[in-house]
Amino acid sequence: MKYLALVYYDEQIMNGMSQREWDALNRECMACVEGLSEGGHYLDGAPLQPVETATTVRVREGRLTTTDGPFAETKEQLAGFYMLEARDLNEAIRLAGGIPPARYGSIEVRPVRELKESGNSAGGRAGTG
Repeated sequence: MKYLALVYYDEQIMNGMSQREWDALNRECMACVEGLSEGGHYLDGAPLQPVETATTVRVREGRLTTTDGPFAETKEQLAGFYMLEARDLNEAIRLAGGIPPARYGSIEVRPVRELKESGNSAGGRAGTG
């Protein structure tokens, strides 16, 4: 089953890290990806640009609007993601615990819902986000 591991951390804390600390964290992340890949668990992933580069899109009554920045002001910002393959939620949680930024913020683990012609495993309508 596929699980999305969303990486969140406080960008202000991360911006306070020295170049040496950033380099070490990047090496850890690359080693984590390599280990997950070797185990057949890593499907995809990427870090995101800083939150100030975000644009939030909404459509209301057929009208598209955009707002600079993320959807909500929060202490931690979405920083990246790992798409994982795991037997079950327990294995996905174990794998997410090895993602290095978990030490600085949090990792949200969510099962990926497959879109189908009729119905889906999340109980909503097909084709809805």
